[in-house]
Amino acid sequence: MRVSQLFNVTLREAPAEAEVASHQLLVRAGFIRQLAAGIFSYMPLARRTLTKIENIMREEMNAIGGQEMTMPVVHPADIWKETQRWYQIGSEMGRFKDKNNRDMVLAMTHEEVVADIVRKDIRSYRQLPRLIYHIQTKWRDDPRPRAGLIRVREFTMKDSYSLDADWEGLDKQYRAHYQAYFNIFHRCGIPVIAVKSDVGMMGGQMAHEYMYLTPIGEDTLVLCDNCGYSANRQIAFFQKTPPAPEEPLPAEKVYTPNAKTIEALANYLQVPKQKTAKAVFMVATLPAEDGGYKDTFIFAIVRGDMELNETKLANTLKAKDLRPATEEEILATGAVPGYASPVGLKDVPVIVDDLIPQSPNLVAGANEEGYHLKNVNYGRDYQANIVADITAAQDGDACIRCGAPLRTARGVEVGNIFKLGTRYSDAMGCTFLDKDGVEKPIIMGSYGIGSGRLMACIAEEHHDEKGLIWPITVAPYQVEIVSLGGQQSEKVQQVAGHLYQDLQNQGIEVLYDDRDESPGVKFMDADLIGIPIRLTVSERTVQQDSVEFKRRDQEEKRLISLSEVYATVKEEIDRLHQAIQAKVVEVPFEG
Repeated sequence: MRVSQLFNVTLREAPAEAEVASHQLLVRAGFIRQLAAGIFSYMPLARRTLTKIENIMREEMNAIGGQEMTMPVVHPADIWKETQRWYQIGSEMGRFKDKNNRDMVLAMTHEEVVADIVRKDIRSYRQLPRLIYHIQTKWRDDPRPRAGLIRVREFTMKDSYSLDADWEGLDKQYRAHYQAYFNIFHRCGIPVIAVKSDVGMMGGQMAHEYMYLTPIGEDTLVLCDNCGYSANRQIAFFQKTPPAPEEPLPAEKVYTPNAKTIEALANYLQVPKQKTAKAVFMVATLPAEDGGYKDTFIFAIVRGDMELNETKLANTLKAKDLRPATEEEILATGAVPGYASPVGLKDVPVIVDDLIPQSPNLVAGANEEGYHLKNVNYGRDYQANIVADITAAQDGDACIRCGAPLRTARGVEVGNIFKLGTRYSDAMGCTFLDKDGVEKPIIMGSYGIGSGRLMACIAEEHHDEKGLIWPITVAPYQVEIVSLGGQQSEKVQQVAGHLYQDLQNQGIEVLYDDRDESPGVKFMDADLIGIPIRLTVSERTVQQDSVEFKRRDQEEKRLISLSEVYATVKEEIDRLHQAIQAKVVEVPFEG
């Protein structure tokens, strides 16, 4: 492609709203243009990179038995109502009515569509196992799109679905995806780790997320460098050390002016935070007896040195949604914000962390402005409806496996895999007859990667102060030819043009900057766009019957003769591919 014909405009400055490097550089290099919040157009250079990313996905899916198909973006709401997700998912779901006044859904994912196909087409165990996948547009109306392509509302996803007759088959397909996903990310030049995660709206028995570790990530990961334990903080477990036993002391009301936070309370009373009880007020949307949902005030208690894990709390309650309670809602229960505890309250659901019953003589609120209670003991002074692990792991907590100190890190989720089991088969009647003629539910798995977010993470990982540095496997072009001398230098143009045609004829992907621009502009654009190999043709190189060779990721430049260009370029492309391929290794499964 000649740059003079390329539909692309580079920018010297990034838009003000672009805060992370990938967003800034993809905009400046002309890869993406924003239409609305979380909605982007992918320009020709981006489309080439996305196609390469998606072809890598196809190759790895095909290698484990996948068959590509295409499913619709628009779904009748009826199938989402069958699985109850129409009612369980909030405003993120794109809902509308067609001209016949039927409820319709914009695809967030395709489990329901797969289940609808499967219940019509699969009848016998002889049709199992199967693995199908597609690469299709999705819509999730995220209220807080951010960081360019990292968090968007419209996106493209490779989602695959495994269909099995038994749980052993699901285990096999799940593990095949586990490795295939590592292969995809490593071939794209992205280092990732797999962590256990919450199943969320997908449901099922197990899930893993593939995380690209970066400070711009929104997810917090809990990692053990000693034994390799890893999990999203939403579900991470850790060893809780109970305090030394004490005899329960009589409760004592004490004056604690302006001590509305654990920090202020501990400082005022000169006690460690672990000797306090922290009250957290939430409103959970819970299943109602009539089959619908109702909002229920929840009083959660954790120790003062710990943090509430809202995902664990929501899962414990089986809540559709969870939000902080308002001050008015808190006061309506008889509790006093900043000075609250369950002591003396009635008809308020109380959930306590499992360490609370083991922690004697805590300081808790007195439900009176300016006062707390010392020596509050669970069981004697109040009871809970539920005792469960509802705290979040923090730096330094003991690993649940080996006891070594845990650390936390930030990450961006670039892929996920789910053991759905029979969640959708049961809801939608997806059954088959086994070899004995017994009807059984089909066992499913679901596996997804967003191609746009992956491209953004590659850009985040591979760039410098000058611009992008694409890995050879996903670069929009392998080589960029830059001709210097403009229209006045016929010889330079002639040599560059012949080189462009010759390399293309031999299967090399070439971007040719033939514009009548200054060398500075051309070099800045070349560095910004980030093609792996640059060949510069100038008056000086023509006089020496050579071209200047430079790799984007290196400072070194050297002259190579025109007769050696193809061999040198081919050798360098092969070397870059080999370096990527060396990172594609077997990864032990962390179940």
